Amino acid sequence: MAIRNLSKIFHPKSVTVIGASRKAGSVGNTVVKNLISGGFTGKIYPINPKYDTIEELPAFASVADLPETPDLAVICVPSAGVPALIEEIGAKGTRGVVIISAGFRETGAAGIELERQVAAAAAKYDGLRIIGPNCLGVMSSAVNLNASFAASSPLPGRVGFISQSGALCTSVLDWSLQKNIGFSYFISVGNMLDVQIGDLIDYMANDPHTDSIIMYVESISDSREFMSAARAFARQKPIIAYKAGRFAESAQAAASHTGALAGVDAVYEAAFKRAGVVRVFDSDNMFICAELLASKKLPTGDRLAIVTNAGGPGVMATDMLLDRHGRLAKLAPETIESLTAILPAAWSHNNPVDVLGDADSTRYAEALKVTLADKSVDAALVILTPQAMTDPMGTAVEVVKIVQKSPKPVLCVWMGGEMIRAAVNHLDEHGVPTFTSPELAVRSFMHLVSYARNQETLYETPRDMPVKFPLDRQKLRAVFNTILSEGREILSESTSKALLEAYEIPVTKPYVAWSKEDAVTLAQRIGYPVVMKIFSPQITHKTDVDGVKLNLSSAEKVEAAFDTMIATAKEKRPDAMIEGVTIQKMISAPNAHELIVGAKRDDVFGTVLMVGAGGIAAEIFRDSALELPPVNERLARRMLESLRSWPLLEGYRGRKGVNIDRLIETLMRISYLVADYPEIKELDINPLLATDKDVVALDARIILDRSAFVEPPRPYSHLAIRPYPEELTRTTYLSDGTEILLRAVKPEDEPLWIDLHENCSEQTIWFRFRYLFKETTHEMASRFCYIDYDRELALVAELNENGQRKLIGTSRLVADPDRREADYGVLVSDAYQGRGLGSILTNYSLKICKDWGMKEMVAETTPDNNRMIEIFRKWKFELDFKTADDAVLARKLV
Repeated sequence: MAIRNLSKIFHPKSVTVIGASRKAGSVGNTVVKNLISGGFTGKIYPINPKYDTIEELPAFASVADLPETPDLAVICVPSAGVPALIEEIGAKGTRGVVIISAGFRETGAAGIELERQVAAAAAKYDGLRIIGPNCLGVMSSAVNLNASFAASSPLPGRVGFISQSGALCTSVLDWSLQKNIGFSYFISVGNMLDVQIGDLIDYMANDPHTDSIIMYVESISDSREFMSAARAFARQKPIIAYKAGRFAESAQAAASHTGALAGVDAVYEAAFKRAGVVRVFDSDNMFICAELLASKKLPTGDRLAIVTNAGGPGVMATDMLLDRHGRLAKLAPETIESLTAILPAAWSHNNPVDVLGDADSTRYAEALKVTLADKSVDAALVILTPQAMTDPMGTAVEVVKIVQKSPKPVLCVWMGGEMIRAAVNHLDEHGVPTFTSPELAVRSFMHLVSYARNQETLYETPRDMPVKFPLDRQKLRAVFNTILSEGREILSESTSKALLEAYEIPVTKPYVAWSKEDAVTLAQRIGYPVVMKIFSPQITHKTDVDGVKLNLSSAEKVEAAFDTMIATAKEKRPDAMIEGVTIQKMISAPNAHELIVGAKRDDVFGTVLMVGAGGIAAEIFRDSALELPPVNERLARRMLESLRSWPLLEGYRGRKGVNIDRLIETLMRISYLVADYPEIKELDINPLLATDKDVVALDARIILDRSAFVEPPRPYSHLAIRPYPEELTRTTYLSDGTEILLRAVKPEDEPLWIDLHENCSEQTIWFRFRYLFKETTHEMASRFCYIDYDRELALVAELNENGQRKLIGTSRLVADPDRREADYGVLVSDAYQGRGLGSILTNYSLKICKDWGMKEMVAETTPDNNRMIEIFRKWKFELDFKTADDAVLARKLV
């Protein structure tokens, strides 16, 4: 991921238009006109050898003839000439390029080759950035830049818009002008030869003019970079995504139940949720949702109170709320009592709060105040229909006063036309969200709820649930390589279960019977009752060929089942090689639940984890949840809680629930398994039997991607999120011989992290953060403990003291999006200062920076932090004591 030189594109001081034209309506002419009419104050250099002037601007014959090096070049010539132009632009020193020209990979093989040539030409010039090709162009309100062939310029605003569809850009732009919606940036990305969506998110994250981002997404190509950028942005500002192509069929037929359940759109849904992105399903709601989320007032739950002067719209809002799985707030008895004291006797005495058709502004205001004060209310929706005694403007004025004082979000629906227009304008001017219908308001409220829940996930601390492995995973890898060398794409049930068992996932062991006699012998050895399954590498879904027989309780039943099963399988699958059957112990429990757990390799986001209601009805009920690995305790729990069958797992109507902790641990172990083995294309455990005591895999099948064995990918490239870097864990010693453990921080470390900081002196805190805080909050701690290992790393020094784990120091590296420079900070507990820990952490961080490929590590401290300055000197940092803000800047090339 890189955002270097994107400012050359979005904040240029000069622009050249290559392919500029005098021909009205041409792309080259429209771009020049838009630059002029948009109010761009920098230099504009049209290039076309046919003309001396274009739109009264001097025209130039070539890039070489330009009087200066422009920051941005906009290319509007036919595609065949673009590779040569990139060479000219790069040699001139221009580092920002927008290629509007079409005719590249969207046209087929010849276009793909042209795009390759453009990329090769650009690679010769360090830092040359390209948006496009085949795009509408870009617009940046901060500098009045309209470098596009759109019909008009956007209004200035604080919403960044990114679209993969140029045609949609033009219609959205026209719509936004009608709705008076403005943008900080308006970007058509085209084929994304260079600049990706993740780059743009990172750029806007650091932009003071952007409060939120809206994306129109057709596909994501940079999943790791996208997830990192989106997660970082969503922690501070909202991202809204409209994903097109929800019902596109998968390119390959699913080979397992997991594959069938983990459809393309479901994976995008899981990825957006994990990244904190709010997904909308209609274009009208995109911008309303962006403005609503940017208001910074988030509900703490999904309980909505409705205040209305008409029963019908209140019912409409309630219907939509329940349909979207929101909740109607249950008003407290004291709230009902207070409302009864101020409202007419005929009021609804419930939520929705019907203040009746003759309500004036005072009645509305009093009812809204009382309702918002109820602790069970997370947000309020105010509905007004213009009736004879209604005062739309007066009510709007009163609502604004209440909203400005309330921490809870308030949404308004003033229904009607001219009678309510001025009142709606008043609400809009004061930042109160307004909607044209109750349904639209409720949908927007649920987007608020979704964003708030996603935020919780980004900041939520999981329980410390250590997962230990009985086997050395490195040695296990050698065994697995032997299995891969056998050449089978689908592992047998026995081999699949052996791998699960190595990760301490309980299984029922299947034994292969090649004949009827073998089957009886094995059944007697295992003990009745037993389960018989068809044994064939070609048959994935055994039940499709009647290949599963349960509860066989005698030798006679085993013999009969063997004959019937083999015959049926040969009849239904004559193409399959039937090698025999497997025999395993029949496991049953009266309160057991059948689940399906698995993983699937998605073409975009890599391996995806799935859990759901299992057994033969898994694909019928489709009660499943997806998550991107790696998963911790909290993410695994959220997967389970999102299932419709969650109440049954917890225990329902006297029936015992399952062992939730064991189930969570199993999901975490499978997460480790698929992270460790990029060769696993699909993994299917169906059913996974869960009881109140344990879980056990009754059937399992692993499908391999042999290409990953032939050409091993770089570590963890099959995952969209970088897993915990266990390889950084090591034991070392302080100068007095005290043994400590160095490792990367985990989200579960939050309590230990807080304890470390609370036991540091004010001076130590000041030296580390350069400001003092009264207490360490959850939000602060989670920012340091719940990190993206792809772009930042916090090391902790752990000490075992009287059997208790404690942190005695921590260091933090944060890489810039270009991965050229890492900011460094270190903190050592007062009791352990002067014992070499600061130096140990600094030296290890320097090594990590080098391994990351960073060019420089930078740090900042105060002139009186003598210990830290000595450490910097020891490791040969360059120190600058001349900074204006009374700080010492330390730099070191790595």
